[in-house]
Amino acid sequence: MEFSGFSKKTLPFLKAIKKNNNKEWFEAHRSEYEELILNPSRAFVSEMGEHLQALEPTINFSPKINKSLYRIYRDTRRMGANKAPLKHRIGFIFWQGNNKRMQSSSFYMHFSPDELMVATGVRWFEKPMLDAFREYILDDDKRNELEAILESIRAKGYTHLEKGYKRYPRGFNADMPNADLSLYKGMATFKVLDPRLIEDGEKLIDTLYKIYEDMLPLQKYMYEVSLRVKED
Repeated sequence: MEFSGFSKKTLPFLKAIKKNNNKEWFEAHRSEYEELILNPSRAFVSEMGEHLQALEPTINFSPKINKSLYRIYRDTRRMGANKAPLKHRIGFIFWQGNNKRMQSSSFYMHFSPDELMVATGVRWFEKPMLDAFREYILDDDKRNELEAILESIRAKGYTHLEKGYKRYPRGFNADMPNADLSLYKGMATFKVLDPRLIEDGEKLIDTLYKIYEDMLPLQKYMYEVSLRVKED
């Protein structure tokens, strides 16, 4: 199936999910979900994935649920999780490496009636990834390299995650150059766009490709970090 964009009915349908957030309503409208979201999402992943492999040949993608696509049903069992059963935000991930997809350096995108967000990197670190990141940036040159990447990203108008910790971890101190990099809970850059961009398939692919190209240095850097993850 060739990707020509999402329907103009897609964002209103997501608004309807937000308003009618229950399984009974969704099952009654499942055919609309498949027509307006699931089928074009599969086509989008296939086309965007091929484009991304031109940037980074080892990128992984698959137009399947729990691969590049996310389930529409939310996991409400986790403590503190949003208890609304359905998501009204549709996400996609193109990951690099053999780690878990959410702990791999990735190209990511989601859209909702409120925004289209494009991102690269790792949104949050589980302990193995956090340990690998801190070990990697103990090296002065690696910290300086990361800081230069972030400066370049900011200069191009992109945003990156803010620091999440207040105290330096073991091995770091305020006298070290760019020691604040050790205070991050994740390392990713992102940009927010108008969600109506999803309705023009060619423009969406071209826009995302340019943004991901700009963000590629961080993708490569975090992939190098992921290669040093030591699983228990």
